[in-house]
Amino acid sequence: METDSGLNFGRVMKRRLRAAIAPLVFLSLIAYFGWNATQGAHGLIAYKTRKTLLALALADQHNAQKDYDRWALRDAGLRADRIDADLLDQQARAMLNLANPADIVVPYPAGQHLF
Repeated sequence: METDSGLNFGRVMKRRLRAAIAPLVFLSLIAYFGWNATQGAHGLIAYKTRKTLLALALADQHNAQKDYDRWALRDAGLRADRIDADLLDQQARAMLNLANPADIVVPYPAGQHLF
């Protein structure tokens, strides 16, 4: 009789184990995809990081465009076909480190440039 109850117990355990395999597999898949949806390379956290990096890159692009426009304006004033006399004078004085005695010189602290 004891062997019959041992066999029944083994059968019951096999049946329960088989019944538990499918839900465990599906729960594992849900956990895997849930983790990747938040923490993965294309998840929500990575999306937020990429969005922040995009905002920083757009700000850098805007600053670079402003610098480019400013330098393009200065360059246009120094072209041979139409030279801006004031800009040429300013550039020559800055390069030669000279000042006209009638000029008013305003020193700027280091790191704060006029142009």
